[in-house]
Amino acid sequence: MEYIYAAMLIHKAGKKVDEATLKKVLEAAGVTVDDAKVKVVIASLDGVDIDEAIKNAAVAAPAAAPASETAEKTEAKKEEKKEDTKKAEESSAAGLSSLFG
Repeated sequence: MEYIYAAMLIHKAGKKVDEATLKKVLEAAGVTVDDAKVKVVIASLDGVDIDEAIKNAAVAAPAAAPASETAEKTEAKKEEKKEDTKKAEESSAAGLSSLFG
């Protein structure tokens, strides 16, 4: 992913996304550069309108909204389980206190 992020950063800066620039950005970020991956990214971006690709990705993003709803439901279930566990612990503590009461 860092290769794509670097390419997007170069594009956003208004520079040409080429092998040399991509390598410089990755090295500046402390990434060990794999020349083969750099070549693949540059070849993959050949003829691609990056602005259009970003725009299309942004349009597709709302489709991911149901995933956030699923995450909310999962979080609610976790909270419910925590409450059940807490009630069980309190009940157990009450039973133990009656032994020593």
